[in-house]
Amino acid sequence: MAVKKISREILLKAKQYGFSDRQLATIWKTDEARVRALRKELGVLPVYKTVDTCAAEFAAETPYHYSTYEMENESVCSQKKKAIILGGGPNRIGQGIEFDYCCVHGVMGLADEGYETIMVNCNPETVSTDYDTTDKLYFEPLTLEDVLNICDQEKPEGVIVSFGGQTPLKIAKALEANGVK
Repeated sequence: MAVKKISREILLKAKQYGFSDRQLATIWKTDEARVRALRKELGVLPVYKTVDTCAAEFAAETPYHYSTYEMENESVCSQKKKAIILGGGPNRIGQGIEFDYCCVHGVMGLADEGYETIMVNCNPETVSTDYDTTDKLYFEPLTLEDVLNICDQEKPEGVIVSFGGQTPLKIAKALEANGVK
């Protein structure tokens, strides 16, 4: 199927069903960058919802967010200078906690320098994902697509990949190729 012939409705439905740009690229026999470009051209963009840690009992004021392909965006962005730190993702036997330690101390250093700190990690069982560790947290997979979407949302001065171990390092060159500092 030619990518140019994909309608907004089909692409939106595919994203709502959970297909990644990479999966769609494989199905449509193209590359991930072309799917991303088409998605942006057609306005098929994720929004970010806030995790309701209060079970709707009262207004949640946690900085936890996750992406979805709905209409209302609940992640309010500030105009402050900000930096994103990519966490280590899932811990594995023999690795993980040292990367989390580095991420937390990286957040503290950036906060001391006046940055709004944003953590991207998909592991809720780490200190770096505690509600009071960072200004904002995105529970997202550490993939190129998800990190670029967050960069589009937040417009950070930069993304730090060196604290989270191999998982974020694997996408460092691709982030740079997409204009992320």
